[in-house]
Amino acid sequence: MRRTDREGHGPVRYGPPLPGDGLPVLPELAAHLAAAAHRAEPQPAGGAPALLEAACGYWTRRGLPWVPDRVAAAPGAPALLLALTAALATDGGDVLVPRPCAAWWAPYARVLGRPVFHVPTQAESGGVPDPYALLETVRRVRAEGGDPRLLVLSVADDPTATVAPPELLHETVEAATAEGLHLVSDETWRDTVHDPHGTVLLSPAEMLPDRVTVVTDLAGALLPAGWPAAVARFPSGATGERLHARVLDILTALDARIAAPVAAAAGYALDEPQPVTERREAAVRLHARVAAAVHAAVVAAGALARPPQAGRHVYADLGPLREALAAQGVGDAQELEDFLAARLGMPAPGGHRFGDELAALRVRLSTGALLGGTDDERTESLTSPAPLELPHVHRALVSLGSVLDDLRDDAQRWESPR
Repeated sequence: MRRTDREGHGPVRYGPPLPGDGLPVLPELAAHLAAAAHRAEPQPAGGAPALLEAACGYWTRRGLPWVPDRVAAAPGAPALLLALTAALATDGGDVLVPRPCAAWWAPYARVLGRPVFHVPTQAESGGVPDPYALLETVRRVRAEGGDPRLLVLSVADDPTATVAPPELLHETVEAATAEGLHLVSDETWRDTVHDPHGTVLLSPAEMLPDRVTVVTDLAGALLPAGWPAAVARFPSGATGERLHARVLDILTALDARIAAPVAAAAGYALDEPQPVTERREAAVRLHARVAAAVHAAVVAAGALARPPQAGRHVYADLGPLREALAAQGVGDAQELEDFLAARLGMPAPGGHRFGDELAALRVRLSTGALLGGTDDERTESLTSPAPLELPHVHRALVSLGSVLDDLRDDAQRWESPR
C-alpha cells in the first residue's frame, strides 16, 4: 500500500479531535445558545462571573468545592493547557505525560519549545503513569540536565478508555509530590464512566489540593465539540493564586475568550438541569454498549484491547495480526491508520498520535461513527432500548468485525504448521 504523503499527517494541524458523541445537539442547549446570539459584547478573558459560578457548582457536586476567584474558562481545554504550560514551564521546565496520552497534550508544550517526556503506564489502565517509572524518568531527565516541573495525567483516559484505580493514582500522586511536580488533571471524561456504581473515580485534587490544577473540556460530556468551552480549577494556597493570575494574563494576551452564546450554553450545561443530565446518562449508556461490542470484535479477531470503562472509544492493539497486516502493506501505526480508515469509512487514528511508538500497531476506534449516518438514525440509536439491534448500528458493527476477522483469518494462514 502506498504511504500517504507525510505532509498530510502533521502532529498538530492534522491531529485527531476528541471522540465525538455522534448525536444531534440537545434542543435545550441549542435554545440557550440561540437566545444569547444577539450579545455583541466580548466575554472577559477567563470567563464571566455567571459561568465561573456554574463551574464551581459543578465541582462542588463532585466533592470538590471551590470559589470563582480560583476558576478560569477558555475556548477549549487546549487553550487552558497552553496557558498552564506557559505559566509553569516556559523558563526551562520540562513536561511529563503518560504513554499513551491524549493527542493534544504534547503539541502545546512543543509549541512553547519545552521538551516532553513520556512515562509508561501499567498494563491494566492508561492515563496515569506507573509511579516507579515516573520516579525513574524524573531521575533520568535530571541526570541529563533537564528540569521536570509539570505532569499531565487523566484518571478517565483518552485514548485508552480506562479509569485508573485509586491505589495507583495515590502512589503516582505521592511520587509526583516527592519530586516537586505540579499536576494537571485532565478530567474531560470523568462524567462518561460506563459503570458509575462499579467504578471508583477519584480526582488527584482530592488527594493533593494544593498542587493539582483540574482541567475539564465540556466537549467530553456536556457540549458539542464544535462549541469550544473548558474550565480550570486552580489549587489552594499562594501557589494556586499566582498560577491563576498568570494564566489569566496569558489568556488575555491570546485573546482566548469564549463566545457569548457558547458561554450561555456552557453555563446552562454546568448547572446540570434535568434535560442535560438525562441526555448525558442516555449517551453514556449508548456509548458503553457500543464500546463493549467494539471491544468484543477486537478481541474475537485476536487483537488486544483494554476493556473500555469510560469515554466513546476503544484503544486496540493489532500487534498479534502484524503478519497479516504486513501482507497488506501495513508496517506501522500511520499505515494502519490509513488502512483502517479506508476500509471502515471512519477515522482510526494510529497510536503514534497519542505518543505510542510508530512501530506499534495501535489505533483508537471511536463509537460515535457507528451510530448512524443521519440525525434521525442517531436519535433512534440514543432512544432505543436495544441500540445494537438497530439495522444501521448492526451494519456498522458487522462491517468493523468483518475487517478485523479477515485479518485474523489471514494471520492464521500465515501461522507455521504445528
